Amino acid sequence: MRQDSHGPIGVFDSGIGGLTVLKALMARLPHERTLYLGDTARVPYGTKSGEVVTRYSLKNAEFLLERGIKLLVVACNTASAAALPALQAALPVPVLGVIEPGARTALQRTRGGGVGVIGTPGTVRSGAYQRALEAGNPKVAVKATACPLFVPLAEEGWTTGDVPLLVAREYLAGFARDGVDTLVLGCTHYPLLKGVIAEVVGPHVSLVDSAEATAEAVAELLGAKGLLAPASAGAPEHAFFVTDVPERFVEVGARFLGRPIPSAEQVDLRF
Repeated sequence: MRQDSHGPIGVFDSGIGGLTVLKALMARLPHERTLYLGDTARVPYGTKSGEVVTRYSLKNAEFLLERGIKLLVVACNTASAAALPALQAALPVPVLGVIEPGARTALQRTRGGGVGVIGTPGTVRSGAYQRALEAGNPKVAVKATACPLFVPLAEEGWTTGDVPLLVAREYLAGFARDGVDTLVLGCTHYPLLKGVIAEVVGPHVSLVDSAEATAEAVAELLGAKGLLAPASAGAPEHAFFVTDVPERFVEVGARFLGRPIPSAEQVDLRF
């Protein structure tokens, strides 16, 4: 398959959260076209088996590949943990997940080797971030904590005020006493709560946004392969696809993307 620098970057997630990755990509690579697929009919992926997540991920990738993408970003922590090897083996274009870039950035930032990871129960249970961190530095001390209430808070727009602050204190109080100096936001919803998370953990803890780390990794890979879109290409187009309830995606997704979403096309991915 011939790759074209003018081709779009494909991004998929189980739903809305991956739009924070898309936001980071659009900021870092303002000349790139993008195609985003949210599998809103089957969200969440975190409660499903690795086999099922891999099957869904391959179907999502096939849909985007048919539309000429030059690179695929798996903007879902669960799919990155379960399906990345299968996707990389099956696709003729480069495939990047969100876990390895976030872990690599955390290892670069940590001062004392204490790294925290927060994510959904499924992501924490998978041990994917823990393995990626320990592979990069076997001496790193990793503390991983699931923060399940952060997802509904982000989706409902409760990102400031007493309620998210109380929840964050409940989840994160132990990080300071455990010597954590770097904290990975291991869920694509969590950047919306960055303010309250930073307030609870304090200024001595560096927050790693996996979305930003992934965008930087995409830029490096496209540059290395000569696939960066030329600046002369003009204003890029961004298309959005969902497998269910496009109206909610457009409404809630605007908070995650930081800009209005004009429309989202509903598609039927048969399995």
